[in-house]
Amino acid sequence: MSGGVDSSVAAGLLVEAGHEVVGATLKLWGGAMDSGCCSVSDVDDARRVAQILGIDHHVFNYTEEFERHVVAPFVSAHAQGRTPNPCIECNRHIKFDLLFERARRLGFDAVATGHHARVATRDGRRYVARGADEKKDQSYVLGYLDAPALAMLELPIGDFTKDEVRHHAKRLGLRTWNKPDSQDVCFIEASRGREAFLRERINVTPARIVDVASGEDLGAVEVAELVTVGQRRGVAPGRDGEKRYVTRVDLERRRVEVGRLADVLVDEIRLEADSISFAHEAIRDGERVLAQWSAHGAVNEVVYHDAPARLELERGVRPVAAGQSAVFFRLDEPSLVVGAGVVAP
Repeated sequence: MSGGVDSSVAAGLLVEAGHEVVGATLKLWGGAMDSGCCSVSDVDDARRVAQILGIDHHVFNYTEEFERHVVAPFVSAHAQGRTPNPCIECNRHIKFDLLFERARRLGFDAVATGHHARVATRDGRRYVARGADEKKDQSYVLGYLDAPALAMLELPIGDFTKDEVRHHAKRLGLRTWNKPDSQDVCFIEASRGREAFLRERINVTPARIVDVASGEDLGAVEVAELVTVGQRRGVAPGRDGEKRYVTRVDLERRRVEVGRLADVLVDEIRLEADSISFAHEAIRDGERVLAQWSAHGAVNEVVYHDAPARLELERGVRPVAAGQSAVFFRLDEPSLVVGAGVVAP
């Protein structure tokens, strides 16, 4: 129970269904914060919701583990010019690893969350499936769940739109019914932003923006670690008036390379082999699957290869930043998640 409306309703629906429910809130970050899912006010909201529902509520402290598995790798990745996804890492190492292990030790049958996704069973196997609300679907951030986690997972709000979730919260008399969604990284103060957070932890790199086709200097950035491969925002057009896209962030040379869309498109995405995991059986070499490499990005049909690990595309796409995750869906049933892997440089 993060203190938000989604997990509040998930708990409420399970209570209504007659389950024996215990609320658990994770204390993950001990530093300054003004948003997210583990602030003092959020913990208080979760506790108050539990009181309204008449269930026990516990707070589990994972601040050391969160620093080790999420915050430190987040900073390290930026220092290497990568673009990490801390929400996915939190799910992999904290919520669906440490929390699930604790639930097993305590004798619980299942763990439920407020993610906008569903659990679907095919041939006796459980998979994460896309949620009913396309705009809020969170199946992407659950792409790394394996069979043991899926066996315990319940997603009570996956069949509802966000408006329907808020309706249930109001019906249940929950104080979180109109609480705004959290949009920012939970351990970064929204009022200060990522730049301030990184400046406190690493020496940031100013860099020139260079058009690789013409050699033209298009300006500068103060913090190259915050530039993402494939991005267009903040990049000035070239002399020809065409938009430019980031193709490479070279921290050593203090250089951000950009190019025209037609020149920067890629037809394959490399993956870190040791990062790839599957819900059940591995995708076969040469098999066609669907892949998504941003939380709300387009889905593309690709050919999966395992030696070396990569995704072959039928048409060019903007380059994908190293550190992002590519999540795989079944070709014959596009709502079912079958695995994921981290994009390599």
